[in-house]
Amino acid sequence: MSYKQMKWLILIIPTLTIGLWEYVRHEFLLPYISMDLGNLLAPVIVFLVSILFLTQLFSLIERNQEELNQARAMQAAMQERERIGRELHDGIAQSLFLLSAQVDRLEREGARGQVPYQEIKKSVHRTHVYVREAIANLRYPADPQAIPWMQSMNSLIEEIKQETNLHFTIQWNIPDTMLSAKEKAELLASIRESLLNIHKHAEAKHVYITASETSTGWRCTVSDDGKGFDFDKQPSGNRYGINIMKDRAKAMGWTFKIGRQHDRTMISIQKENAT
Repeated sequence: MSYKQMKWLILIIPTLTIGLWEYVRHEFLLPYISMDLGNLLAPVIVFLVSILFLTQLFSLIERNQEELNQARAMQAAMQERERIGRELHDGIAQSLFLLSAQVDRLEREGARGQVPYQEIKKSVHRTHVYVREAIANLRYPADPQAIPWMQSMNSLIEEIKQETNLHFTIQWNIPDTMLSAKEKAELLASIRESLLNIHKHAEAKHVYITASETSTGWRCTVSDDGKGFDFDKQPSGNRYGINIMKDRAKAMGWTFKIGRQHDRTMISIQKENAT
């Protein structure tokens, strides 16, 4: 039985019951049942008929709703499996393939002393980052709209606090409506990478996260009071995380900047709306 049929039955059965009762009462029972008693029996009869028939319809609706919820849960699980598979293919599998190719090159060029250690180290680091992000993403819903944005941010910060002694100051003034689901996921991943870099290399005590609207979009900055580093030098092994954030920002069409201001190392991500 379809939902539409059950809804119509729920509407028709009480109406039909009271109509049939009034007809029988006036045609056959009027000499035996007074008007007052008939009026008293009418709601009782409607109630008994509703209990008898409508409860069965309600049970059908509840059973159908439970089956629908199970189907939705199964569909969500399949979508999550597809998302994980896509992440493994796009990030980890491709990085491992590149690493395999570099190992083959290592075997060919090792005898000539031209071993590409930096390239291999970079590939290993990128693979590690992809694995770390894939694991971290499993802690959050596949749909970033499923939980409030600040709840995702707070969960990330609490996770970092458990591993460090960092103190956080947060000023977040970007409305949820300004960020798409894709932007939220990518921005959260960039903030996570920034915080992990601060934890590993900055020797900082305090982290400042600010985000605000601009006249043409929005801007998010992550800064710390750590020791910083020399921006004029070529990127070294501990700068791969920064390069990954640059690549992510470029893919999203964002502006990425890193610098030192007021004794703080600052990473800035800014979006300019198309005109």
